[in-house]
Amino acid sequence: MTTTAATPRSQRSMERRITFLVALAVFAQESTWNFYDSQVPALLRDHLASAALIGLCMGMDNLLGIFIQPWMGNRSDRTRTSWGRRMPYLVVGMPIAALLFLLIPHAAGTLATLLVVMFAYALVANSFKPIGESLMPDFIAPERRSRANAAVKIASAITVIVAALISLLVVDDHPDLAFAIPSALMLISIAVLAATVRDSRSPAYQQALAEDADPDRKDAAHVRVRETLGEIVRDTDRSRLLIIFAIFLFGGAWAASRSLVTPYGMEVLDLTRGQAGGLTLPAGIAYIIAAYPMALIAERIGRLKVMIIGMAIFAGGMILATVVQTPAGTVTGLCIGAAGASGFMINAVVVLWNLAPSARVLGTYAGLHTVGWATGGFLGPAMIGAVVDVTSWSWMLLDIAVLTALAILVVVKVQSAQRQRADGRAL
Repeated sequence: MTTTAATPRSQRSMERRITFLVALAVFAQESTWNFYDSQVPALLRDHLASAALIGLCMGMDNLLGIFIQPWMGNRSDRTRTSWGRRMPYLVVGMPIAALLFLLIPHAAGTLATLLVVMFAYALVANSFKPIGESLMPDFIAPERRSRANAAVKIASAITVIVAALISLLVVDDHPDLAFAIPSALMLISIAVLAATVRDSRSPAYQQALAEDADPDRKDAAHVRVRETLGEIVRDTDRSRLLIIFAIFLFGGAWAASRSLVTPYGMEVLDLTRGQAGGLTLPAGIAYIIAAYPMALIAERIGRLKVMIIGMAIFAGGMILATVVQTPAGTVTGLCIGAAGASGFMINAVVVLWNLAPSARVLGTYAGLHTVGWATGGFLGPAMIGAVVDVTSWSWMLLDIAVLTALAILVVVKVQSAQRQRADGRAL
């Protein structure tokens, strides 16, 4: 990727600043998503008895993301303004999403109104999610994207802790107020971001402008999502396609471990709604501690290898929590699992970005990452919930471990294929 002619020190300073601001953008988004995953299932449980139906409803936002996020990522790739190609969408979408999120508990009186507001929130929030994430590769060179993405994921993990704290301290006594706190965090974050970031100055945006002006590449200036996806499917190197499939599988496992953990705690561990929602608090801390070291290790030994190791650790945590079915055992297993999951979650999208043929499609590739993640997020909770209906809540975490094992096998296949390559791509 072409970069500006800055000194190494000024370049590093710029990258640290941008990494912080992109992390803030992701924090703004995830501050509502994590609380949504933690507490909306309990609202649905007041109307639905089936775990599969609850999981299906919770997966609705992921189903929307499958269609909306690649299209919006591609649309932002093709946007050209004095402010850049990402920020115009963020400053419009985030405040609207914050308002809709605030309305969720007020719509919980009936299932129909709750589902309508959930749908509206998911529609808007999905529209700008890949756009915020794409800011990072716009500014950061490929070889340093893992550590930058680790900082972004740490910001996301902090919102898990925020959601858990709100569950523990606010939900049981003030359920409506609890939803207002993440909304306020989103508004504050986007205000700071809007005042400080102009992505028209990013190296990737400047490279995209240069490619737009190149007569030999004129036909590629407005590549659509279906064309990008078709090129990936037709490629004899199946690495990109298999990575997306692995993201689908592990995305399903991760989503099930988040979306169903509150009812799991209530059914298996006999906890209150607030206590069950707080089970993920220590796991969020474990994720934060593990994230940056996982990124540094990935840049040293390879991203694919760390993805495999991380998923194996995640599966081990789920097995441990199944064997030791106490609040302490569950928290320990979730902590181990979250630390391992960071190895996959930090590096999967970086692998896709580094496989992208041009800076003009970074947003599209972020959207394709979301296709895999959101499809898994939609189907994973429903599939695990269906197995729970057949067996029992007691085996839920073991079921998640089995799904993770399938994802490990897919990444092992990609790793085997990449050993045959020697083109210098940072995988």
